[in-house]
Amino acid sequence: MSSSLSAAIDTAAGGRPRAVIYCRISQDRTGGGLGVDRQREDCEALAERNGWEVVEVYVDNDVSAFSGKLRKDYRRMLADLELGTATIVIAWHTDRLHRSPTELEEYIDLSERRGVSTHTCQAGSIDLSSPSGRMTARILGAVARQESEHKGHRVAAARRQKAKAGQWSGGLRPFGWGVPTGETKKKVDKATGEEVDVPVLDMNKLVPEEAAALEAGTDQILSGGSIKGWVRWLADKGLLSTQGKPIGHVAARDMLMRPRNAGIAVYRGEEIGKGAWEPAIDEPRFRAVVAVLTNPSRVTTPGSAPKWFGSLIYECGYAGCTMTVVCSRTGGGNHPSYRCPDLHGGGRKAEVLDRYIEDLLIERLSRADAAELLQPAAAGVDVAALQLESEQIRRRLTDLAAMFGAGTVDMAQFTEGTDVARAQLDGITAQLARAAVKDPLVGLVGVPDVRKAWEGLDLDRRRTVLRTLLKVTLRKPRPGRMPDGGYFDYDAVETEWRR
Repeated sequence: MSSSLSAAIDTAAGGRPRAVIYCRISQDRTGGGLGVDRQREDCEALAERNGWEVVEVYVDNDVSAFSGKLRKDYRRMLADLELGTATIVIAWHTDRLHRSPTELEEYIDLSERRGVSTHTCQAGSIDLSSPSGRMTARILGAVARQESEHKGHRVAAARRQKAKAGQWSGGLRPFGWGVPTGETKKKVDKATGEEVDVPVLDMNKLVPEEAAALEAGTDQILSGGSIKGWVRWLADKGLLSTQGKPIGHVAARDMLMRPRNAGIAVYRGEEIGKGAWEPAIDEPRFRAVVAVLTNPSRVTTPGSAPKWFGSLIYECGYAGCTMTVVCSRTGGGNHPSYRCPDLHGGGRKAEVLDRYIEDLLIERLSRADAAELLQPAAAGVDVAALQLESEQIRRRLTDLAAMFGAGTVDMAQFTEGTDVARAQLDGITAQLARAAVKDPLVGLVGVPDVRKAWEGLDLDRRRTVLRTLLKVTLRKPRPGRMPDGGYFDYDAVETEWRR
């Protein structure tokens, strides 16, 4: 049955032809759905002029037909048309319905089977029941798809140009940048639909407290601290993400590994040059942080973070394994004790042992010759030369990609060239890390009050100092001593200075 005959039957039966409206906008910049509302008004006016009864309106806001993302209301409309809800579809333009040949063929098949006619405000009616009408729809679809592809290329080219110029390309405000300029712009509040004034931000300028947080996180990692320690530091300072949420472990790690921190511009995951914004961290320290956080041999502890100073660091003198803290009940109370997993040599009262080892470290760091414990800075590391070499290698990677795209080099040559370049980059990154990583004893040597400085460190930093300075081996206590009681066999605790 043709679509025109179906409409005539509806009218002859005494009712108005039943129509549905489909509205879609691929990018709603204001968030207020204003583009969709305009489409709906025009479609309703078209229905009114033709005497059609609109039984349903389907809306997909901020969803591109070209992107391949699921359009929920479009799929719901097809299901309803299959059930005979209406015989007329109204859209503002054919490209609002579909830009994919596959989608169009599905729509044509449904229209033929269910006698559905299509009418648009901008392109007129499309008779999909005739060969010429289907040809017209396919041509319009092909033109719309070409426009989408062309627009995609233009947008990508504009973004790359902005990135190469070191300009901010939009999106969520990155933590660390975005100082109010004093100007405002209009924006529609998604919650209320009302226009509000929002501050215009200068994305090239650092936000002081956030820049200080990036500095603190970098310093903690380079001094032997952990991401978890920095996350706690951020929470203690009351600092949130730019979306107003607490900063978790994964977000914090990603934040410290952003090339933007060092003023480096990135496009599609590749570094392409210097940005126009103020760097929060100098490049050698940024490279060092990346090297530390991506080092497979980095000391990490699976599961929950250690809560005791020497957990998994103190060694058992029998098996050579590390000790952990367990709680035993003696004398009517819980007594945390260091124990070997294989139960060699009994337990050691955790609080007493930790206090003893910490006192040893503080006493050694308080001596006049404590400066001798510091490792000398990496000698022979020319940071400026390494940075220049790094930029040259990255430029070579970009040139290789362009040559491969142009067919000047084949896949084997491209693969070999990029593998060599990336291996060289890894070596440079390691050299920069050597120059930038801080000795964990810095901040504890040469200060007026070592104990006060020690107490100001978080547990992760203290444990790093312990690993750096002292090897602790626990032997079996002498007979007559009470491992969890009021006695403690200090002679069974062997210590060996690593520096």
